[in-house]
Amino acid sequence: MDHRVFILLGLIIPAASSTQYNNLALLGKATQSSLVGYPYSAFGHAYNAIDGNPNSNYHDGSCSHTSTQNNPWWRVDLLYKYKITSITITNRGDCCANRINGAEIRVGNSLYNNGNSNTRVAVVSSILPGKSVTFKLSNISGRYINVILPGYNRILTLCEVEVYGY
Repeated sequence: MDHRVFILLGLIIPAASSTQYNNLALLGKATQSSLVGYPYSAFGHAYNAIDGNPNSNYHDGSCSHTSTQNNPWWRVDLLYKYKITSITITNRGDCCANRINGAEIRVGNSLYNNGNSNTRVAVVSSILPGKSVTFKLSNISGRYINVILPGYNRILTLCEVEVYGY
């Protein structure tokens, strides 16, 4: 009977020790280039994109939203430098899904140009309405994660940004 206990523990322990990374963004501080105007400003704060809630309906209050501007950006400060293994972005689902198209994800340690000059690690070609896309990274480390949408008269809306690493 004692042998069965050891065998059972031998099967459970390896499965429990597989590497799982934490969502570092949950403990970070988010900011963005602007905030959409009244009456929608109550819903569009930068921190909504790191609240742990991937709800993609903007009016439920879990998405960030800039005003219309040139090159809008959003940033999370992870507070420490980490090795980043992946970044997941959840797109708005109730409208305007194409707004995210062309967004650049940047990672680094500098706040020069609001962090928008850090290393570009991915470009969002498109994300279906209400869906999430994960960008796997290797050999990337940094404290600041930026999403910038290059172009004129653009709006950046992010319903969740998850940053995994160690």
